[in-house]
Amino acid sequence: MLQDTPLAGGWILRHEGAELPAVVPGCVHTDLLAAGAVPDPFLGRNETEVAWVGRRDWTYETELQATNGHEQTDLVFDGLDTAAEILLDGQLLGRTRNMHRSYRFDVTGMAGRLSVRFASAYAEAEAVRGKLGERPAAYTEPYQYIRKMACSFGWDWGPTLVTAGIWRPVRLEQWSTARISRVRPLVTVEDGLGRVELAVGVERSRVEAPLAVEATVGGVRARAELDGTAGIVRLEVPDVRLWWPRGYGEQPLYDVELTLLHEDRALDVWRRRIGFRTVELDRRSDEHGTGFAFVVNGERLFARGVNWIPDDPFPSRISRDRYRERLRQAADAGVDLVRVWGGGIYESEDFYDACDEFGLLVWQDFPFACAAYPEEQPLRGEVEAEARENVVRLMPHPSLVLWNGNNENLWGFRDWGWEPRLAGESWGEGYYLGVLPRVVAELDPTRPYTAGSPWSGSWDRHPNDPAHGTHHSWEVWNREDYAEYRADVPRFVAEFGWQAPPAYATLRRALPGEELASDSPGMLHHQKADDGNGKLERGLARHFALPEGDFDRWHYLMQVNQARAVAAGIEHWRSHWPVCAGTVVWQLNDCWPVTSWAAIDGDGREKPLYHELRRLYADRLLTFQVREQGLVLAAVNQAPGAWTGPVRLRRMSVEGGMITETSLDLRAEARSVADLGVPHELEPVGAKEFLVADADGLRAVRFPAPDREVPYLRPEFDVTLVPGGITVTARTLVRDLLLQADRLDPDARADTGLVTLLPGEQVTIGIRGWETPDAEAARAALYCLEAGR
Repeated sequence: MLQDTPLAGGWILRHEGAELPAVVPGCVHTDLLAAGAVPDPFLGRNETEVAWVGRRDWTYETELQATNGHEQTDLVFDGLDTAAEILLDGQLLGRTRNMHRSYRFDVTGMAGRLSVRFASAYAEAEAVRGKLGERPAAYTEPYQYIRKMACSFGWDWGPTLVTAGIWRPVRLEQWSTARISRVRPLVTVEDGLGRVELAVGVERSRVEAPLAVEATVGGVRARAELDGTAGIVRLEVPDVRLWWPRGYGEQPLYDVELTLLHEDRALDVWRRRIGFRTVELDRRSDEHGTGFAFVVNGERLFARGVNWIPDDPFPSRISRDRYRERLRQAADAGVDLVRVWGGGIYESEDFYDACDEFGLLVWQDFPFACAAYPEEQPLRGEVEAEARENVVRLMPHPSLVLWNGNNENLWGFRDWGWEPRLAGESWGEGYYLGVLPRVVAELDPTRPYTAGSPWSGSWDRHPNDPAHGTHHSWEVWNREDYAEYRADVPRFVAEFGWQAPPAYATLRRALPGEELASDSPGMLHHQKADDGNGKLERGLARHFALPEGDFDRWHYLMQVNQARAVAAGIEHWRSHWPVCAGTVVWQLNDCWPVTSWAAIDGDGREKPLYHELRRLYADRLLTFQVREQGLVLAAVNQAPGAWTGPVRLRRMSVEGGMITETSLDLRAEARSVADLGVPHELEPVGAKEFLVADADGLRAVRFPAPDREVPYLRPEFDVTLVPGGITVTARTLVRDLLLQADRLDPDARADTGLVTLLPGEQVTIGIRGWETPDAEAARAALYCLEAGR
């Protein structure tokens, strides 16, 4: 039987003549941090103090012991970052130049000093650029010339920390006769009958040995003889339970085990979990343009999505528990789709396992982002090799529903001045419209492929045409008021977002000793977007008076504005289902403490946007929208049953009085949207009035004037301690009340975000991690809107 021995211990990292202990898997930065050789790059402006690390060459070493008892021994690296040569006692085993692949070397009968020498990723990228020529990109760093996590070189939310190291596990595999080299599972289902086709590849040490494979799944067993180095075993499983996205059903998973046999002796075993489901991408043309809608098990759905970036600049630090925590946060917010963005990596099995279990659909980008990528060697062969490996690796996961060729490169070619600069040079089109769809069609025909995001489906149209395919909405954040989200109805919004700073406690940890201000040195360093603070303040000024010199107020209002902006988009687009079939917020998570578009900051703290997503992505949503016929209350019902009952509509004044009210009858069929016309006499007039709708514990509020013009009364409310939290009782209108629990204790978390209370109403806010409850402390951590502030 194949014997698998991890090589995790005994490694050293050579640094300036010294030998530092090294952790494998890991990277140079984490080893230097552990040794105290560099400061924490997340704190203050230390990022600049460690920039030299990415410019150096590094060597990892350990002793490789002799093995016996098997015919062959392989040294297997699941991931090397990135340009490396591997030597054993000075003998070259091979060279690598791709972070996104695994590598295997025959070391049968060999022992001695194992060295992995990493060249600077900058040196490798610059050498390739020198050979193939300059290509345009959104950033100046040379990330498109090396098959490495692009955001290592910095992004508009991330630090520049160019890594090197053995970033995924390394092991010795000892085997005799034969081993399983690849299993490609095709999983389909029709009328309750699940079919599993396992295409098996083997590597042999004995060519003449007869081999067979035996597979089991769902109580069904099948066997097939192998012809040379390949074979197929097929199983049919009756009455399978379907795997569904969260909110549509359960997520049953089936264990598959495949055993390689020689004369009924087990040589190797492959085990995975699968799920039975169908997935289609509805891209039919209609009177609105060209659609883009996911259809799972025949159910057409509105995708409630988030974009995912690598959760740490040093991916080896992301544990299974951390993946599950972050993805559980997504699921708890009502998310049902996670897009793995193309400037990152193909994530670990732990990521996709969690998505399988939580019912989170995965849209997987191939790792290309915001640049023109050369298509010549040495990159072209690497691109195809990594694609083939990772398509097969990820195929067992039922959560994976889409392969996407790139992020914004088709758009960039057309709109960002690349076309004339390239002057006919290759830029990646051959990957997105040639290599990658061919690989997916050959290896994984059960899943759809799209050439890029955004992509309108044809060069006959603008790549980012909102009426066709996927759309990225960035003009609003960059130049306009978020009210402009309502100007059109894209078929599928794959990126949009609005910035806000991280939680207060996150800033205090990241900027120790600094007096916080919106433009303090540390705050500016932890704002990576071009003119980020300028865009934040211009966006705020359209709605609120800028709080000069009051950081706490600035921080609170930026959080409110982020939540308001994202709500404006999602409410509008969801209300136009089925024309719009999905929104994917940029972004779920951060990789370090930074002002960004994230809903969860770099320390894992949930911003008010996160709690707002729970409302926006709930099965049922109330929202006021303006239609051609006038103001309506849209009842968005993504639940499996009809939504019926009364709606209470109230026209109110900011002083707390009710001007008039009425009741409407609501009926929204399952998976549909119902528009209820608002009677003219209920529409608020001027800055002193607003409209409230309540149904089934859900609420929609409409203020027709910008907040800076609303004459809010001084908010009055009572705060009382209750088991596990506080209760706030309003005596006046209290708009956008927010408890910043991390101001009570860095470990404290609140279960409620922004909430608006009418006079006499109350809300109970649960707080965990608060060891010394105190009502006055809680009051000091509560913020809300006030006139002129």
